[in-house]
Amino acid sequence: MRAELYRPEDPERTVAVATWTPGGSNLEVADPTAGRIDRVLRATPVVVEDASLRSLGTHGETLLHPGSLEWFRAALIARAGELGLGVRFVRERIQGGWDPAAAYRTFEEQVDRLASS
Repeated sequence: MRAELYRPEDPERTVAVATWTPGGSNLEVADPTAGRIDRVLRATPVVVEDASLRSLGTHGETLLHPGSLEWFRAALIARAGELGLGVRFVRERIQGGWDPAAAYRTFEEQVDRLASS
């Protein structure tokens, strides 16, 4: 996953680019005047209030440990906001998807084609 950090008053100019892979996270700073931006992805837990991360029937905050994709997203959102920066998550590449050139096939033909491969 790729995330771009920017100043809200100038959203077209990227201040830093953060990337996450299952092997870890990386931060490339494009604007060194952004202050202590290197602290955004420091390897410390993040506390979030997100019901989707809790077990059924529980309430309260959840502690996310460094390394997971959920931690990466939560750390960027929380810590970039503290520095006055905005975050946008960007897809690096798109695989598959809808092919308008294949729209001439009927549904049954498409199913047969996918099932035979």
